[in-house]
Amino acid sequence: MQLDKRAQTLLKALVERYIADGQPVGSRSLSRISGLELSPATIRNIMADLEEMGFVASPHTSAGRIPTPRGYRFFVDTLLTVQAVDDGAVESRMHPKLANGTPQKIISNAAQVLSSLSHFAGVVLTPKRDSAFKQLDFIRLSERRILLVIVSPSGEVQNRLLLTDVDYTPSQLVEAANFLNQHYSGQRFEDIRMRLTAELRQLRDDMTRLLHAAVEAGNDAMAEESDDVVISGERNLLSVADLSSNMGSLRKLFDLFDQKTSLMQLLDVSSKATGVQIFIGGESNLVPMEEMSVVTAPYEVDGRVVGTLGVVGPTRMAYERVIPIVDITAKLLSSALSHPH
Repeated sequence: MQLDKRAQTLLKALVERYIADGQPVGSRSLSRISGLELSPATIRNIMADLEEMGFVASPHTSAGRIPTPRGYRFFVDTLLTVQAVDDGAVESRMHPKLANGTPQKIISNAAQVLSSLSHFAGVVLTPKRDSAFKQLDFIRLSERRILLVIVSPSGEVQNRLLLTDVDYTPSQLVEAANFLNQHYSGQRFEDIRMRLTAELRQLRDDMTRLLHAAVEAGNDAMAEESDDVVISGERNLLSVADLSSNMGSLRKLFDLFDQKTSLMQLLDVSSKATGVQIFIGGESNLVPMEEMSVVTAPYEVDGRVVGTLGVVGPTRMAYERVIPIVDITAKLLSSALSHPH
């Protein structure tokens, strides 16, 4: 969709003014702030064209106009001048928070950094847990209770209790663990499941049952809590009138953070893209509210994308400020998780 230079200049001026003060923008204001030497009549004609194209809308109560989701999308894709950010200054504020601690602590701190710098809500989709295992061990606790110990390739340890219908001897448990470690170490549990059925026919029946139980339990252990969203600063959004102006909006807002599913879906989609993505409510079905936007970026560990982070705020946010915040936080989080101190 082609907009001539004048229309683009007016749309940019309108969006920036609306983001700044939240009031519909009239033709007279636009003639003042746009720097164009145009008559109010010409400006009105151009605004009527923009409205017809779906870039702006007129609220019933006002002579001015406000951007639509389509207007915001054109603005962020074509007209936005991202603020030059002093990376060093931002890094020095963030670095202490992202430099030390467990991966979980660093991720939680990243959500807080996003929230405090943007004044909206910071969200981080945690890395998917690697469903492969490096080593398994069985420990006999009592007659029919066995502890399954799973060590992941990254060294993370998971324990699972197996209740069996056979009393296995310690030597049987060593034999079963050796079999799994020898044949399947480094593979994912869901892949092992398929192979086990075919390959275990030659093994004794009771041992087969134990191995199947171990693989099922291992699969469950790795799937559990592998995807979660860390959220910080959701209370900031309660003070954003656009998002909390009525009970319906408030309910949607709380559902978003309470149930997390739509947020996880959105963050998952953006992990497949490179760089900063902007999802605008009313235009993207992934965003549950028309007045809401989400700015996201994927983060990596050792060059592999493992999750996404972002800022959730109103469509009327200062994108030129939020985009570099999200971008720099993603880079710093990638660095902190790839080179732990």
